[in-house]
Amino acid sequence: MTPPPRATGAATPAARDTSLDQLCINTVRTLAMDAVQQADSGHPGTPMALAPLAYVLWQRHLRYNPANPDWFGRDRFVLSAGHACMLLYAVLYLTGYDLSLDDIKQFRQWGSRTPGHSEHGLTPGVEATTGPLGQGVGNAVGMALAEAHLATLFNRPGHAIVDHCTYFVASDGDMMEGVSHEACSLAGHLKLGKLIGIYDDNRITIDGKTDLTFSDDTARRFESYGWHVERVADGNDLGALDAALAAARRQGDRPSLVIVRTHIAYGSPHKQDTPEAHGAPLGAEEVKLTKQRLGWPSLEPFYVPEESLEHWRRARDRGARLEAEWRKRHDTYRAAHPDLAAELERRLAGRLPEAWDADLPAFAPTDAQATRAASGKVLNAVAAKLPELIGGSADLAGSTNVVFKNGGDVAAGSWGARNIHFGVREHGMGAIMNGLALHGGVRPVGSTFLIFSDYMRPPIRLAALCHLPAIYVFTHDSIGLGEDGPTQRSPTSPCSARPMRLRWSRRGAPRCNTRPARSRSSSRGRRSP
Repeated sequence: MTPPPRATGAATPAARDTSLDQLCINTVRTLAMDAVQQADSGHPGTPMALAPLAYVLWQRHLRYNPANPDWFGRDRFVLSAGHACMLLYAVLYLTGYDLSLDDIKQFRQWGSRTPGHSEHGLTPGVEATTGPLGQGVGNAVGMALAEAHLATLFNRPGHAIVDHCTYFVASDGDMMEGVSHEACSLAGHLKLGKLIGIYDDNRITIDGKTDLTFSDDTARRFESYGWHVERVADGNDLGALDAALAAARRQGDRPSLVIVRTHIAYGSPHKQDTPEAHGAPLGAEEVKLTKQRLGWPSLEPFYVPEESLEHWRRARDRGARLEAEWRKRHDTYRAAHPDLAAELERRLAGRLPEAWDADLPAFAPTDAQATRAASGKVLNAVAAKLPELIGGSADLAGSTNVVFKNGGDVAAGSWGARNIHFGVREHGMGAIMNGLALHGGVRPVGSTFLIFSDYMRPPIRLAALCHLPAIYVFTHDSIGLGEDGPTQRSPTSPCSARPMRLRWSRRGAPRCNTRPARSRSSSRGRRSP
């Protein structure tokens, strides 16, 4: 491996462009190396491998505005490989988000805005809290489903006001985790054409090369899900990356996966393609040697060439222009469809309609009905006032009574319906629900038997950390389920859920609800924060 040649003398415009591209890419690599080295912990290798991909994506494809990270018309980007968060932090700083070089220098420090795994709501531009591998993949599926749902409901001929893509970056570990299988299987079934995944195929995990544990044909797996698959043989080939992303974006009837063969810790003389670069600093001497091998102009830590920063910061003007164009279209849409525009704005702001809970059913202590039946009645009463409420169950809708009457079934081409059939995918359901909530404009509800909530622990925990308005309906928690045998009974689940519920309350999560204990508690339970 040799570093890219540096232009000398009277270079041609093409040569100058190539040199500037490499300077911008290596800026990401060196910031990642320096931040991890200063923190004395972290994952430098993947940011170094994916720096070219990040450069092409953020410079040529992703629609965003650093001055307004919450602009609704933006594309969504989810770093499911949360351990590679220095990749995202570097790009956010370089493109001009409200993240400074001093924040980069505080990587992994107590109270910093650059924690060891990126957190939504803490760092501007971070769309989802990731870390537990596979969760971000499911979140991205949820975001893409929310986009398709809202586009179906609110877009009108000549007014595509909801029209954006969702990207995610996944590692080898993400592909191994079962939740990615569950979520991507459903995404393919629903033909979510604006979902674009990028698989960092660096073939390294903490314990060694992936051939120790992983021999899947990932491309064929995703093709069997119904995804379009692109392959990039060299993660440093900017033209190939550009072409693959463009091809993925042209797909309108199915999600896409771009498989990129990369080299972890690219440029490091002794750590490239080794597990040592996965979860530990390169070491001061190796950082020095890597910078020299890359032809980096300075050995000073956190050095950012002015030319590189200026080029990256062009994203500010581009983002402002993209948002201004979208807002102009939105003004035209509002003039043509004022009621639709007002409803969309209400949903995105998270405002509940007036008197949404005025007509909830009441139940007497003597009412002889299962509490899940009462819960279903209350849910439908709420749904009549809250059209943003959507969701379903993990193949147990008839048992949990989470069915929106006359709500239709979400399916490929019928994304505007309200009943989501998650299939027997509890873990995927939880991660997708989080993505729906993170996107905004919808309030997700998911249900299963209480015993199976154990499959959902990671996304439930992340929902609590992110304060997401996700509603969980867990039924069949009675010891009276004896005829189903011990595998279906959940005598210990309420005990294990109780400390989680207390944490939820202290964290202030809006709606981490469990099934009320009595029928007459059902209405009160729907109002509870």
